[in-house]
This record gives sequence, structure tokens and C-alpha cells, in this order.
Amino acid sequence: MNKVEVEILGLSANSSTGGAYALLLKEVYGTRRLPVLIGTFEAQSIALELEGIKPPRPLTHDLLKSVIDHLGGVIIEVQITELRESTFYGKIIIEIAGLTNEIDSRPSDAIALAVRANVPIYVNEEVMKVAAIVPTSKEEETPGEENFNEEDFFADKTSGSKEVRIAALQDLLRKAIEKEDYERAAKLRDEINKLTGKTN
Repeated sequence: MNKVEVEILGLSANSSTGGAYALLLKEVYGTRRLPVLIGTFEAQSIALELEGIKPPRPLTHDLLKSVIDHLGGVIIEVQITELRESTFYGKIIIEIAGLTNEIDSRPSDAIALAVRANVPIYVNEEVMKVAAIVPTSKEEETPGEENFNEEDFFADKTSGSKEVRIAALQDLLRKAIEKEDYERAAKLRDEINKLTGKTN
């Protein structure tokens, strides 16, 4: 796998995401950015570790890291390996007793472990080609990612890939239906149909 090292640029919450967060990853030796939608629990777990806040009891990712440590394992790196059918897939690379093991994982869980183990995060170059956003020169001059806005990202038909926008909208549609917010679901469905070229 031709892999690209990335770092966490920020977490963005928006009421339009129905409880999901956008984890924004930035290419370490480049300008591309990869937004990945993750759940509230995983976002909280990543944010707490990045801010150095230790909860009174270990979270699931803290527990998993402790189990790996106690078994004599070492987390080497984590990877986002594929974007298949609008879903990101990841792996955690662990070395135990001199043997390297690749463990399938959701990217959000892998990254939550990566920040605890202080190991690199990599993305498959093929995933970056399909899903990454290249910021404008104005965005390049702006330090940090406080101005990252998911609504602008979804509305901007020129940035990112259509597949990523469709995946994000489908996730929002599923959550809207679960909450029985059918008016919002209809709007999301219409936007998906526009992107996929389907007609009602």
C-alpha cells in the first residue's frame, strides 16, 4: 500500500450532521485534507486524549490500549486503507512477540488508539486521491481549522469527491430516518439524487 502520513487538524460538530462529527485529517507533507465522519463517542474519546483530559474511569479505547500493553504488544501505526461503498475501512498494526499483526478496525477507533499510543496515522494514497479536499489558497493562509464548515463542504460541488459527499449525505439520511425527521430526510434524499443523477 502506498501510504500518506496525516495528522489530526480538528474536529467539527454541526447541527446538520445529526450528531456525527467531522474529523479533519491533513497530509503531513502536503496540503490535502481528508474529512471523515465519526460518531459522538469516538469524537469525544479522541478530543479528551488530544486535550490531555483523563476521565475518572478508563474509556473503551483506554482499556484496549491497556490490554495491548499488558499482553506485551506495541501499536506501530494505524491506517485508513479503503473507501468501499461509501465507507472508510482501517487497520491497526500491532507487534506482539516479534510478529506483526494487522487488525481490521473502523478508522475512528484506530485513530482514538493512535493518539493514545502516539503513533503515526496513514491513509492509502488511493483513498486520498478519491476523497481528499485540496484547500484554496485563502484557506492555506488561515492557521488552524477553526473555520472548517461541513455545510460549506457538502454544498461546494467542486471540492472533494462526489463519492465522499454521497457517503456523508447517506449517513445523515439514515440518522434522520432513525429520528423520524422525515422532512429533513426528504431534503437529504433529494440532494443525494442530484449527486447520483437519479430523478424522483
